[in-house]
Amino acid sequence: MLAAHIAGLGGYVPPRAVHNKELEKILDTTDEWIQQRTGIVTRHWAAPDVGTSDLALEAAQRAIVDAGIALTEIDMIIMASSTPDHDIPGGGCFLQAKLGLPGVPYFEVKQACSGFVYGLSLADQFIKTGHKKCILLVGVEIQSKLLDMTPRGRAVSVIFADGAGAAIIKATEVKDKAKDSYIHSTVLHADGSFAKELWIPAPGTALGAARIIPKMEEDGLVYLHMNARHVFSHAVTKMPEVMKEACALANTGLEQIDLFFFHQANLRISDHVAESLGLKPERMHNTIQKYGNTTAATIPLGMWDALKEGKLKRGQLIGISAFGAGFTWAAAVFRY
Repeated sequence: MLAAHIAGLGGYVPPRAVHNKELEKILDTTDEWIQQRTGIVTRHWAAPDVGTSDLALEAAQRAIVDAGIALTEIDMIIMASSTPDHDIPGGGCFLQAKLGLPGVPYFEVKQACSGFVYGLSLADQFIKTGHKKCILLVGVEIQSKLLDMTPRGRAVSVIFADGAGAAIIKATEVKDKAKDSYIHSTVLHADGSFAKELWIPAPGTALGAARIIPKMEEDGLVYLHMNARHVFSHAVTKMPEVMKEACALANTGLEQIDLFFFHQANLRISDHVAESLGLKPERMHNTIQKYGNTTAATIPLGMWDALKEGKLKRGQLIGISAFGAGFTWAAAVFRY
């Protein structure tokens, strides 16, 4: 059986670590409030002259080394990001150029927090159908430049951060479904009626004759806005649901999963999801405390982090689930 498997992982966060204490005076908040509300202690923000594709390149290079492949083996790039270097063209082309892979096609996946899982599903289909053999999938964000760094934006600006996670997805011949490494299932969902609950209102083509005017910045429309209550209530419902759905599609019980990676939006959300699924803490790997919410990067960055710690090991059955802007939600089951 021809299938896709994760052959290598890589991750990267910018050198600058921003502790809650640094935000206290800027955002009129406290370290205690941030930790109680989000679980975040520190996060990483990119330097002013660093772009999204720069972070993606660092993570991609680590994944290539981990997979033990030659750069020239990559025959497709999928970049999951809501924060590309420029509006046009997509960020994947800048990553492709920096890698030195002219002619290799790329996709831009803009499903926010669910982007990596959406990208994994896309890679899985291209490989299972025989169209591609080795795909670079990157989840990457620079969100620090989208934040309102005044007390007005406090509730959002303490959460979001920058980082990248990458995976090399390769074709494999599955001989033993119970032991071999491959992607068992992916499940994708969306509901656009909630798009304005987590979004950046401006600039845009739906706002009048001019795409961007100074008043948009004055009114704070160019910054990330979130209806936290709506996001929380949907996330704690949809992530467990879609995780169960992915397990059912893979003919796998939740009890068979060795390690879970949930989108790192907020520690309280992760705790609620775990409780809903009846999971003990040791069966999850959380990174929200030290990386914050890196949106499309949280799951691959978390897997890379667990790999470095020796917690993620070959042969383990893995469950991943995400929920985010759109609203979108998705899950996958695979043997690493």
